[in-house]
Amino acid sequence: MIVTPGQLTQRADFYHQLAQLTAAGIGVTNALGQMQRHPPGRSYRVPLARVLEALANGQNLSASLRNGNWLPDFDLALIEAGERSGRLDACFKVLADYYTQRATLAKQIIGELLYPAFLIHFAALIFLIVLPYAASSFNANIAWLFAKAALTLSPLYIGVALLIFANQNRHGEQWRAFMERLSYLVPVVGSARHSLALSRLAMALEALISAGVNIIQAWELAAAASASPALSRAIASWQPHFAEGKTPSELVNVSRVFPEMFANLYHSGEMSGKLDETLRRLHTHYLQDATYKLQLIAQWIPRVIYLAVVIIIGIKVIQFWSGYFNQISNVMNGF
Repeated sequence: MIVTPGQLTQRADFYHQLAQLTAAGIGVTNALGQMQRHPPGRSYRVPLARVLEALANGQNLSASLRNGNWLPDFDLALIEAGERSGRLDACFKVLADYYTQRATLAKQIIGELLYPAFLIHFAALIFLIVLPYAASSFNANIAWLFAKAALTLSPLYIGVALLIFANQNRHGEQWRAFMERLSYLVPVVGSARHSLALSRLAMALEALISAGVNIIQAWELAAAASASPALSRAIASWQPHFAEGKTPSELVNVSRVFPEMFANLYHSGEMSGKLDETLRRLHTHYLQDATYKLQLIAQWIPRVIYLAVVIIIGIKVIQFWSGYFNQISNVMNGF
């Protein structure tokens, strides 16, 4: 249900091994057979068995991989492009690098969040268990204090779990479109997500065009590979305009979902006949932009959490000592 850094690493290893085997001249069926016997994870055995069965029945690779809905549209679009162009090993290498970057970034974010998470639980231990237990002269029910602390932190656990689950790409189109619109309301997050989608779009489009896919069909497949409902909706609306003879660069220029730089470079590439080279530059630019922003988020989220925890601890310390001195004052006044 939730894609973890470990799963991303397994996916990267899967494509890395396929790239090595196919580059060495081993047929894709034999390569997949080896992967099925020695997969990067146990969860790959059953899907790969289905793929091998479909290949044995005469289906091509991209059609076989669609069985079971176990690969993202982005992967399928690139693999289909590689199959058509005879560059499967290069496409596998691109996918391996892509998932390696995703796994590294996910690990970085989780690593940055470990200390704030420890700080939150340490503060809960001190202020919800240790101090109340000491204040009761060590007569309080310690099990109840632990249960109370867990109950206090439960909204945080539930919120984090729901946030992770809500942002997975396995949900329906409407849900992903809602989450995409919601992300645009968050500074940097929405921009990073859009840059990542543009990077995937440019990468898939370049691979499909180089494979000789019709430009209109290439745009449709690349839209699905972008994993962005906004881009998919915008490109799907172009069909009547294509029938009128308009070019993709004209439609990109008037579309609000494409930045001005993307539109200008795409138009230049289309006019100069160097569209594949332009798309590679666009992919690199938007991938670097998205990576920079995601790293920025990974750096600042722990700092914001750390600051919030420090403020809460400060407030609790002040409240504790204020209560302590009030008790002493009341005792002194009693005398």
